[in-house]
Amino acid sequence: MPADLAVIGLGHLGLPLAQAAVARSIATIGYDPVRATDLAGGRLPCDGAEGTLTAADVRRMLSGGFRPTTDPAELGRVRTAVICAPTPPAADRSLDLSQVAEAARALAARLRPHTTVILESPAYPGSTEEFVRPILESGSGLRAGRDFHLAYSPGRLDPGNRSHGYAGTPKVIGGLTPACTESAATFYGRLTDKVVRARGPREAETVHLLETNYRHVNMALVNEMAVLCHDLGIDLWDVIRCAETKPFGFQAFRPGPGVGGHGVPLDIPNPSRGARPLRMVELAQQVNDRMPQYVIQRSATLLNEHGKSVRGARVLLLGVTYKPDLADQQGAPAQEVATRLMELGAAVSYHDPYVSNWSILGRPVPRADSLYEAAADADLTILLQHHRTYDLQGLAVKAQLLLDTRGATPAGAAHRL
Repeated sequence: MPADLAVIGLGHLGLPLAQAAVARSIATIGYDPVRATDLAGGRLPCDGAEGTLTAADVRRMLSGGFRPTTDPAELGRVRTAVICAPTPPAADRSLDLSQVAEAARALAARLRPHTTVILESPAYPGSTEEFVRPILESGSGLRAGRDFHLAYSPGRLDPGNRSHGYAGTPKVIGGLTPACTESAATFYGRLTDKVVRARGPREAETVHLLETNYRHVNMALVNEMAVLCHDLGIDLWDVIRCAETKPFGFQAFRPGPGVGGHGVPLDIPNPSRGARPLRMVELAQQVNDRMPQYVIQRSATLLNEHGKSVRGARVLLLGVTYKPDLADQQGAPAQEVATRLMELGAAVSYHDPYVSNWSILGRPVPRADSLYEAAADADLTILLQHHRTYDLQGLAVKAQLLLDTRGATPAGAAHRL
């Protein structure tokens, strides 16, 4: 059965796009060789990459006509195809575009004239034209900009954000030609309230580069301020509270135990072109990467001040996801914090209402069933992620020692980062 839309890759980008399309009565298929079978059965895959969607959301999508599939032949019968394949960081911290290549090859073998192809996966400036376009053209025998439309649109979803959903978040579009841009804009205009046209795909790709690096650089600044303010005996959280009253020229960021999520900082904008590294981004990454070790340092100091060492200490970690009230663990600093604690000989346990099983160094980490009892029993409790279900005032009373890395407890109720 023909469909208006094929979403290729049903992870944290693709599944919300499919949900938005189905809600607008757009006939949608979702192609994903790994995740489609679970989704077709109304189940969420166990990797947590679906963002804020629940199994109930998926079942509603299915009842609305959504068709997840593992059959690439389905890609040959759509008007618009959006590639949302993941681009995880490789060992050298560059983006791994191998899954984008697989998605493009699967589409190219079935690509028909007049189809609109949009890349949404995080990518380097130039990737749409220099990486995806040749795969599509060689595999289909068609020419981009003449036989089919090709464009880039950076993913902009903020999982868990209740103020800015899909429709309320403007979509940036950059097409290979003006006609490509307009075709992609027409599609997204059915889903969002505002479409912003970039000059071309490189500009649209660089929007992603700027927005992602902006987050990491500003988080690095406030993380450095956290270390400085602790050394000087200054309450950074009060500083931020006051500073954010300035109505211009300041946006509040808050420190934490590290920076997680799917938005990978790109200090080299395009390695294939020998692009000059962005020194500020490189430095920001170094600062943010040091934060898990800083949490360990603060933890060891607190334990020592109370006559205990890290070795043999019972440490409870609260919240092991990268963002509050989500199951997604992508890049969550809890992984490194737990690893370092275990390597130092601590007995680590955890609690997270969204994560039922968790492993570190190939070993399962004990999950606390009774939160208050676990906090009372632990020598040190570390809040790594502030889920709304946590009663931090009650926990601060129960815990022997509480290190709050999110500034979520009232001043004086816990040791704050």
